[in-house]
Amino acid sequence: MADGSGPFDIVVLGGGSGGYACALRAAELGMNVVLIEKDKVGGTCLHRGCIPTKALLHAAELADQAREGASFGVRTSFEGIDVPAVHAYKDKVISGLWKGLAGLIKSKKITVVEGEGRLAGPGRVEVGGQVYEGRHVVLATGSAPKSLPGLDIDGDKIINSDHALVLDRVPSSVVVLGGGVIGVEFASVWRSFGAEVTIVEALPHLLPLEDESNSKLLERAFRRRGIKYELGVRFESVKTTETGVVVTLENGKTLDAELMLVAVGRGPVSAGLGYEEAGVRMERGHVQVDEFCRTSVPGVYAVGDLIPTLQLAHVGFAEGIGVAEHIAGLNPVPIDYDGVPRITYSEPEVASVGISTAVARERGHDVVELTYNLAGNGRSKILQTQGEVKVVAERDGRVLGVHMVGGRVGELIAEAQLIFNWEATANDVAQLIHPHPTQSEALGEAMLALAGKPLHVHN
Repeated sequence: MADGSGPFDIVVLGGGSGGYACALRAAELGMNVVLIEKDKVGGTCLHRGCIPTKALLHAAELADQAREGASFGVRTSFEGIDVPAVHAYKDKVISGLWKGLAGLIKSKKITVVEGEGRLAGPGRVEVGGQVYEGRHVVLATGSAPKSLPGLDIDGDKIINSDHALVLDRVPSSVVVLGGGVIGVEFASVWRSFGAEVTIVEALPHLLPLEDESNSKLLERAFRRRGIKYELGVRFESVKTTETGVVVTLENGKTLDAELMLVAVGRGPVSAGLGYEEAGVRMERGHVQVDEFCRTSVPGVYAVGDLIPTLQLAHVGFAEGIGVAEHIAGLNPVPIDYDGVPRITYSEPEVASVGISTAVARERGHDVVELTYNLAGNGRSKILQTQGEVKVVAERDGRVLGVHMVGGRVGELIAEAQLIFNWEATANDVAQLIHPHPTQSEALGEAMLALAGKPLHVHN
């Protein structure tokens, strides 16, 4: 072993959400930590994911508001998108957060090593010829955009989300391959920026992992916005032309566009990193773990997008914190993944926590559900947004799921996740007072109605 590079209490391989959260919590608990990162701390979420996409979506919201000012009695006009200025705004947000994070990590006396690491065996990570030893190793190497077999992403006319985040123009037209969260968010941005957009999704609905009623509401809203979609049909092929791409679907239909965005999900970054050789059990590229994120090799943990849990930054944070606490002997409670809030930041937003009606019935629950239309909510009327709050509950029992569509509903999911995770009933929530006029009342009104005492609801 070289130059005093251990032994550490924990060697963390990867400085994204899961890795840095683990390093920070472990340092707080008095452990000696080394964090290995080949790029910049913050990982996908900060540099190529959550933060930059949400910055673009906020710019998109302002573009829409500029067009729509007259309907609020404000004379505004939309003059176009200054793409370099949008990127400057986005990059300033990222840079500020990154500097803050780097400073925080430094203040905790965490050793940061820049370089590409690989697992050299239990308790050993090798970076450029240097070996770092630790009592525990945490694998947190994240994910990267996926493609389909035979589909060549050239970064020019056929792009992935990494390319889309640095695109130097607003395309005139785009085919988005994939109607999951990433595809839907980019479709929303580009439409607000003025592009013609068509989403192609092989499954029957956009956001196929959401409750079907939410997906249908989003589809209706996208149709009103002029976003086209082809659902329940598979992609067959794409060819590039002088002016763009021609996309052929399995039903024979062809779509012409300037660009195709491949948004068919993200896959784990695990190949060639020594995991299998060290005896870590893998499945389809994902590292397999137990409820405490322990791999099949004693002393080796894995967190974040590398393991087959929800690919969300806040899940990575929770897993990283949980691992640090498990190593410290604090007996953390395993994560209930049903209780993790999920948000798609399109216009309108889609947010949910808990399980859908279909899943609840599959699991044998006697289900009741209640839908509250945002048309009855004063604040939503003021914001001119449409949608609904749907609550799924056990008959005379706890709330099993909350599913929402509408402008800004992502901000409401924090209360919903407390309701779900604290196993509250509609009666428990109905006695609590929600401030008026806010969108949070929509959730309160749904619970009042479910508890049998509706206020602003037509029975």
